[in-house]
Amino acid sequence: MKWIKGGVIALGGVLALGLTVLATWEPYFASAANAPAARTYTAEIIRDQFGVPHIYGETDADAAFGVAVAHAEDDFFTLQDVVAMSRGRYGAIAGEDGARIDYAYHLIDARGTAERGYPKLPADTRALFEAYAAGLNHYAEQHPAELKLANLFPVTGVDVAAGFALRQPFFFGLDAVIGPLVAGDDLPREHGPDIPGFPRAALPDAEAADAAPKQAKALVLPLGEDAQHLGSNAFAVSPEKSGGPTTLISNSHQPLRGGVAWYELVVESGEGWHFAGANFPGSPFPFLGHNEHLGWTNTVNTPDMIDIYQLELDETGTRYLLDGEWRDLDSTWVTLPVKLGPVVLPIRREVLRSVHGPVIRNARGAFAIRYGGIGRIDQLDAYYRINKATSFAEWEAQLARMAIPSTNFIYADKTGTIAYVYNAAIPNRPADVRVDWRSVLPGDRSDLIWNGAVDYAALPKLVNPASGWLYNSNNEPFTAAGAGDDLAPDDYSPVLGIERKQTNRSRRAYKLLSEASVLDRAALERIKYDTGYEREGYVARLFDALAAMEADGQLGEARDLLLSWDFTADNNGRADAIALLVIRDFMSADYSNKPFPDVKEKLQAATDHLTTHFGRLDPPMADLLRLRQGNVDLPLDGGSDTLRASTTWDVDDDGRLSLKHGDSFIMWIEWQPGQRVFSRSVQPFGAASTRPQSPHYTDQMRLFVDQKLKPVWFWRDDVLANARMRRVVSNSATNIR
Repeated sequence: MKWIKGGVIALGGVLALGLTVLATWEPYFASAANAPAARTYTAEIIRDQFGVPHIYGETDADAAFGVAVAHAEDDFFTLQDVVAMSRGRYGAIAGEDGARIDYAYHLIDARGTAERGYPKLPADTRALFEAYAAGLNHYAEQHPAELKLANLFPVTGVDVAAGFALRQPFFFGLDAVIGPLVAGDDLPREHGPDIPGFPRAALPDAEAADAAPKQAKALVLPLGEDAQHLGSNAFAVSPEKSGGPTTLISNSHQPLRGGVAWYELVVESGEGWHFAGANFPGSPFPFLGHNEHLGWTNTVNTPDMIDIYQLELDETGTRYLLDGEWRDLDSTWVTLPVKLGPVVLPIRREVLRSVHGPVIRNARGAFAIRYGGIGRIDQLDAYYRINKATSFAEWEAQLARMAIPSTNFIYADKTGTIAYVYNAAIPNRPADVRVDWRSVLPGDRSDLIWNGAVDYAALPKLVNPASGWLYNSNNEPFTAAGAGDDLAPDDYSPVLGIERKQTNRSRRAYKLLSEASVLDRAALERIKYDTGYEREGYVARLFDALAAMEADGQLGEARDLLLSWDFTADNNGRADAIALLVIRDFMSADYSNKPFPDVKEKLQAATDHLTTHFGRLDPPMADLLRLRQGNVDLPLDGGSDTLRASTTWDVDDDGRLSLKHGDSFIMWIEWQPGQRVFSRSVQPFGAASTRPQSPHYTDQMRLFVDQKLKPVWFWRDDVLANARMRRVVSNSATNIR
């Protein structure tokens, strides 16, 4: 029996060795990036009473170094996730969910895009990104105990750029295409108005597709606004309409935590970069906010930015037909790290490309994807330039480059100019080709493979409307400034794929803005924090179905309660809680072009939830909807698709709804005639969003739920007067004053 015992011991040794290898292979396989060239950066970080960092540097690069250090001090946890995504290693942290993002990283060639585009950026833009990378490296070196992965640092400017290349197409819904294609599901696509003579088409049917097991989950990537719950509000008001200041209100709705949660900061350098606003983890500059002269904010738009081509493959499956000739599919095998308990599994996947773009093969065939901004990263430079623009002409010149691939821009400045730009690098599809671009296109025709974007002149835009106001709430660009000032849909080609959609928020904003004789601060506050619904669109369809629905017993009682609702989510009505639970799924289906949910089923689910957790159908909505962080637990108002947005939530064990997406960073900017710019802001939690031990982990929550804002200390004299901490940081030394 000794040989059996010896064999067991040997087998145990092999298994132990295997587990050791699986637990340790990934960092060595990945290896660290080459350290950037040595350069010394120095920045001063001043934190105000809310911990918001004000970062100063002699050069823009010094300031960018300080941005990275300050953000890491508050949220190195999330920054590491973003860095791992930018290097295709997120699966080693987040398991299967992370591996799906890593697959997308390889599929769209984020690394290759960054490596090809980065050397073409202007030297000062590259210097900004190298300095930001140096700041991340400095913090990582100083805090090794916080590292999640070995060999994740040092990073370079190219690594940071790769993160931008990964994220940018997901803001206009690329995940809604990749996910269903990977899984072999139907595509919930609707890009714009019907084109006469071209019925809407879907993926080809196939018996094999119906019978085949699903190959993967649909991708749900935390890289842009959640496509199922788009949200943001933006308002600009002229001094004539406000009775005083030019006003810009930024109310972008993002997840409250994670890689696309807003982080507030103020930067100032000796080279003229002075800007207050917010960025996402992994960015050296703010994406929205204001400088001394001007400001802007963004809302997501959804033009037709993505085309899908079905390829004809040969019998080997390695070649595709184009213009009558067979071409080789470009094939690359990648290793996806997938963390599973204490081990990281190496999963091999093939990544395919054609001349069209990334290729996904499923049971229905092989499909290539081409999208606006493909292969470009010059948005890195464009965002940097608009941070430093001093006039509308300078600012608009950067947008006219079509480098920033999507999102609406609402603009205002100290001269009283207000503007709305439906910004999108919409593919420059050939006008003389008669196909329905929203359908799955034949992949064997090179004349359908477009290059570049339409001209800036082709985009909808408005400057200084007579109404004196502009807004967007993720609605079509044809309701933006009021009757008599709005653009006409017929003036724009349907091939552009501009969405024809209203949200409840847009209906409410349009109505309230149009009715107001003066849009002063008080009037705008009432609009911004409005909790009302219009009985139109999906809301009208839902309530018409409720009125026609037969139900008795408790379900009938729930129906009658909901039919008594006053269409406000203000915490003051008996039906607010059940309305909150029911409406969200109908909003989500409307936003995502999905089938209308079963009304009785959704009402039953809300009934069951309320009776299970509260013992009644009509608890106060404030008991149901909460803002929770650490040991702070506060009531909220607002609903899905109200201007006071409480859009999506996690259901906690006690049945309460913990807000995770909706009103997030709010910034209110005013230019009074002859005075310096003044702004106010608020975050849902605090500046140190993942540091429970920090006093700034929850210190803005009460302001947020009370619909109040705090001052933004833009000017240095105000910063110093309200400073709570000052320190100088450098990658050669760190000093505290």
